[in-house]
Amino acid sequence: MQPEDLGPILLEVNNIEVVYKDIIQVLRGVSLKVPEGHITALLGPNGAGKTTTLRAISGLLVPEDGRVVSGAIHYRGENIANKPPEQIVLKGIVQVPEGRRVFKHLTVEENLRVGSATRRDSAKVKEDLERIYHYFPKLALIKTRLAGYCSGGEQQMLAIGRALLANPRLLLLDEPSLGLAPLLVREIFDIVAQINAEEGVTVLVVEQNARVALSVAHYGYIMESGRIALEGTKAYLESNPDVKEFYLGVAKSGGRKSFKDVKSYRRRKRFM
Repeated sequence: MQPEDLGPILLEVNNIEVVYKDIIQVLRGVSLKVPEGHITALLGPNGAGKTTTLRAISGLLVPEDGRVVSGAIHYRGENIANKPPEQIVLKGIVQVPEGRRVFKHLTVEENLRVGSATRRDSAKVKEDLERIYHYFPKLALIKTRLAGYCSGGEQQMLAIGRALLANPRLLLLDEPSLGLAPLLVREIFDIVAQINAEEGVTVLVVEQNARVALSVAHYGYIMESGRIALEGTKAYLESNPDVKEFYLGVAKSGGRKSFKDVKSYRRRKRFM
């Protein structure tokens, strides 16, 4: 099954290369498709280029002195590569950054309202705020607390809620499990799946925790060294022996150290 079989493609990254400081090449011809109304996972080890891929989509390469030097990023048919992040947000693409990055001196509710800064429909914002409290009831209980005094899990919920208040059509999640206890990780991913199912928000999630990401994703990509190494449906990736060995913790003999050591026909064919 291909991404197109799941429905219309909302976002298509087509063979992009990204360079930082005009010297360091991080992405080397990355291509992926995100079907509308579904959850797509981008998996891989630390340093594979996953966060850079999200930044290329959301326009956040500029603060890091990076740029897309070739290829295209089509969102709803428009090439948005290298467009300013403020323009991309207005188009409906909102990123939840790695490490949460809440405004610690503001209250929980003030942080959430920051997400609505580009909106002018105040009545609808109030309605959406109550909906966020429905998905994250913990935040409703601590709405007057300074965000700096919230736990890591509460801050992650807050960061996702803040992004949702921007009314995104495409939500980009960067390592939402980072630094959280397993039970909290499960809770947050369950809520993301609920939001996707009930609100129809398309999600592209970057994760090192392949097991939890694939538990909610409909389609996934595995990235290694700035390239897409493997792709497929949730069922295909979960049953793939190499994915099971290197990402799902199912041991296999042979002494291979990395997914890069895989020499399967399918993987070779991709780069022929």
